[in-house]
Amino acid sequence: MPNRPHVLYVSNLAYPARGRRYCDEDIYLTSHLRQAFDLAICHPEDAIALMRDFDTVVVRNSGPVIDYPSAYAEFRRQAEATGQRVYNPLTGKGDMAGKQYLVDLTAQGHPVIPTVDSHDHLDRLPRSDTYVVKPKAGADSHGLEFVPAQDLQSNLAAKASDGAEILVQPKIDFRYEVSFYFVDHDFQYALNAPDPSRRWELANYTPSAEDLDFAREFVGWNDLAHGVQRVDACRTRSGDLLLVELEDLNPYLSLDRTTDDARARFTAAMTASIRSSLT
Repeated sequence: MPNRPHVLYVSNLAYPARGRRYCDEDIYLTSHLRQAFDLAICHPEDAIALMRDFDTVVVRNSGPVIDYPSAYAEFRRQAEATGQRVYNPLTGKGDMAGKQYLVDLTAQGHPVIPTVDSHDHLDRLPRSDTYVVKPKAGADSHGLEFVPAQDLQSNLAAKASDGAEILVQPKIDFRYEVSFYFVDHDFQYALNAPDPSRRWELANYTPSAEDLDFAREFVGWNDLAHGVQRVDACRTRSGDLLLVELEDLNPYLSLDRTTDDARARFTAAMTASIRSSLT
C-alpha cells in the first residue's frame, strides 16, 4: 500500500517485569498497528541509530530510563535537534520529565499525595506515623523506603550527605489503587487493584463522573496534543482520590486485563492518534 507511514516501535521485549510480560502487550499492539503502518521494533538503546529512517518513533514498553540514562538523554537530544517526531511527544510534564511534578502539583494545591523534596519543607506534609522516601529519579519502586517518623530526620540527613535527590510523602492508608487510561485527551478504560498488597492483580473498573473529572484534570494539565497516558490514583479511606503518578513516557497498559471491546477501541484510538500526530 503506497504512502504508509514508517513507524519505529521502541520496546525492550526482554524487560523482566514482576508478574507481568510486557512483551505480550507489545506483540499484540504491533500486530494491529502494522495493518496501518510499515513498522519495525527496536530496543531503546538502538533507537538513535535507526530513527532517521522513520516518520515517527513510538516509545512503548521500553523499561525505566534509569536503566539506560545516557542513551535516553542522547535520544532526546538528537530527536529535538533533528525535529524527529516522537510518540508520545517529548513535551510531557509528568513522569517523562521526572518526579518534580509531584512537588509542583502539591504546592499548587492539586489532589496529589502530598510530596516535598527538601528536608526544610517537611512541615508542608501532614503528620504520619510512617513516611515514604524514594529517589527523585526512581521507577518501579526502585529505592523506595518506608521510614518511621522518629527515624525520618536521620534518614534524610544521611541521604543529603550523600547528595541524593529524594521525594518524601506521608504513607497513605488507602482502600485501593485505580488507573485511568487515555489516548490523547480521550478516556479509554479504567482498572483498579482491589487488594492494595497485590498492585498488579487488576480488575475492570467503572469510573464515576467525579472520577473522570479527577483524571481529566491531570491529562489537561499535561497538555499533550497526542499520546497515551495513564493516571494512577489511590482511593483514601475518606473516599477521595489522590494522584500517585502521571505516566506519560511508556505507561504499561494492562490490555490483557480489559475486555475485547476495550482493547479494540483502544487500538483503533491509538492508530488514529499516531496517524494524526504525523500531520
